[in-house]
Amino acid sequence: QVQLVESGGGLVQAGGSLRLSCTASGDIFSLNVMGWYRQAPGKQRELVAHITKGSITNYAGSVKGRFTISRDNAKNTVYLQMNSLRREDTAVYYCNAKGTQFASGYYSNFDSWGQGTQVTVSS
Repeated sequence: QVQLVESGGGLVQAGGSLRLSCTASGDIFSLNVMGWYRQAPGKQRELVAHITKGSITNYAGSVKGRFTISRDNAKNTVYLQMNSLRREDTAVYYCNAKGTQFASGYYSNFDSWGQGTQVTVSS
């Protein structure tokens, strides 16, 4: 089992900044892609950004230039620095990790989600 624990959400005024963190733990053999998704009320979950083990990044168009994703492979941790926040960034943000785990003598792929952290941007 691979667990993801997020932190860093909260309430911020428009134009402000927040930094989210997510740490993976468990029977991890290889942690490949880590990313952040978000889900606003009444909307589908959408990709915000993801980053590969080799630090290749991809961003949703709506956050490009404002958000920065990074990772610390030694700590199995991914970060999301969010600047110039807007009201429309208000959502529950979920961490996601994909990779390979080794447990009970077997390798298998995993696709794990964190519990979500609320980000609220006020005007």
